[in-house]
Amino acid sequence: MNALHDAAAAKKAAFEANKLSKKLHRLVGQAIGDYRMIEDGDKVMVCLSGGKDSHALLDILLEMRRRAPIGFDVVAVNLDQKQPGFPADVLPGYLRQLGVPFHIETQDTYTVVKTHVPEGKTMCSLCSRLRRGILYRVARELGATKIALGHHRDDMVVTLLMNMFFGSRLKGMPPKLVSDDGQHVVIRPLAYVAERDLERWAEHRQYPIIPCSLCGNQPNLQRQQIKAMVREWEKQYPGRTDNMLTAMGKIVPSHLMDRRLYPFETLRAHGVADPEGDKAFDDDDPHGAATGIEAPRLQKGKP
Repeated sequence: MNALHDAAAAKKAAFEANKLSKKLHRLVGQAIGDYRMIEDGDKVMVCLSGGKDSHALLDILLEMRRRAPIGFDVVAVNLDQKQPGFPADVLPGYLRQLGVPFHIETQDTYTVVKTHVPEGKTMCSLCSRLRRGILYRVARELGATKIALGHHRDDMVVTLLMNMFFGSRLKGMPPKLVSDDGQHVVIRPLAYVAERDLERWAEHRQYPIIPCSLCGNQPNLQRQQIKAMVREWEKQYPGRTDNMLTAMGKIVPSHLMDRRLYPFETLRAHGVADPEGDKAFDDDDPHGAATGIEAPRLQKGKP
């Protein structure tokens, strides 16, 4: 009886894992196609931090590369920031096992951050700026045409809310951008993927997870507070996080307040009816907005 029960459980687990795999690859493929993130001949530098998100990103891109009708290369890059207790041998061993080209960049940004950030202050801003500059340099040295980061759907929604609540601006985390110096294209192929699915996938794949001792040791981070709030919303109202992500791609400048984006000062009645009007944005029907990601499926032959 126990053997039959174990066999049934194993069969169910395999079915669920296969279902999740298809979902993740479909969503990553949609994001890549929608924003033309990867093109033929690209060399994609995957920034591997050791966390679940970047592990999943590398894993999925390697599988997609094997099946894609276009040719692109993948190189994994880890920045060893010399954090105390960082297991420097884990990722090189894992990447050799995968058979993927990789580069480990060693820079003691930990000491810089700890020296310049007062005790009790958030370290994330300085740490991310230092990381970004180093990774841009490494991308240039490796000849990478795209820099892939492991930010997912929840990261993008949380960033939007953080900018609203604490920065007084409507600014999010785009799925694709050009760096400020104009030299690099940054992509986020996990843009449509929910964090809860990445957690399940990481558990199934048994990645060698390495936590960040800088971020993980800081209590009461604004990002953690917003993240907890979004998760609570999602529990009470399933689908709200997808709605917020979809809203980020459905901007209506005439219904906001930015005078740089819409000519409110010169606006006059012109006597011509708008056939679309406000029918999709009726104040009396808040549920008339999209209820999920509406990214079209990739055309056949696209990555």
